[in-house]
Amino acid sequence: MVVVDGQGVPLGAHLDSASPSEIKLLEPTIEKIAVPRRGRGRPRKNPTRIVADKGYDSDPLRERLARRNIELICPYRKNNKQKKYHDGRKMRRYKRRWTVERTFAWLGNFRRLVVRYEREIKMYQAFFHIACLIITLRQF
Repeated sequence: MVVVDGQGVPLGAHLDSASPSEIKLLEPTIEKIAVPRRGRGRPRKNPTRIVADKGYDSDPLRERLARRNIELICPYRKNNKQKKYHDGRKMRRYKRRWTVERTFAWLGNFRRLVVRYEREIKMYQAFFHIACLIITLRQF
């Protein structure tokens, strides 16, 4: 799981096995990020909003994030009958989700990350963080 800013620069990441669902991994990922402020000051731990895909569609997750003053912007699944948090104006921000997909494509350029050759997750994490560092340096 990777959290990126509006330019596609990775802010935080959480690596885990492929079996847990994305909903369970979102909150540990948020705990690891620090959103930089403009100018001086300590980085914020909570972003203002999170734009995600349909895999994160969960009303309990939306409520937990709302308690932390984080707005979750993701479309509802087709089988969701109660769309109580649906607002078309907020979904206009969903159009910018391509920056996240572009960051995943940039990570895919590092061949060592596409196929996991290492048995230990610590080695994979090291290469992942090096790739994120290179992506961040390219943006500046």
